[in-house]
Amino acid sequence: MDSWGPPYGAPVPPRDPASPVRPYAVTGGRTAPRMQLALEALVSSATSMHQDLSNRPPEQRAISSLCRQVRSVAEVSALLRIPLGVARVVIADMAAEGLVHVHQPQLDAGKPDLGLLERVLSGLRRL
Repeated sequence: MDSWGPPYGAPVPPRDPASPVRPYAVTGGRTAPRMQLALEALVSSATSMHQDLSNRPPEQRAISSLCRQVRSVAEVSALLRIPLGVARVVIADMAAEGLVHVHQPQLDAGKPDLGLLERVLSGLRRL
């Protein structure tokens, strides 16, 4: 993977304190995504492994590669070590261009999603 971040499972190199300039540049100054993205929304890559993404920003290449396996928006943010707001903006942009598929959770009139609660509980148990 390029300098944006290490591959999943690789040791994370120490970084300098985060600069607000990089996230601002990545999102073009936008703080809100083009579409609402829940933390638990699932993201999958719509590109093939052989598709040339060299003309894409490193963030988009990293997300496309990472999401060959379905990931939540929160996982993408955590695994790539980018702020959640930045991840949401970039993922929404990629979805608009057809580079990723976003699967939003179905919420029934404000009732908690039992499947989501079970996944959260399972994740907490693994910690």
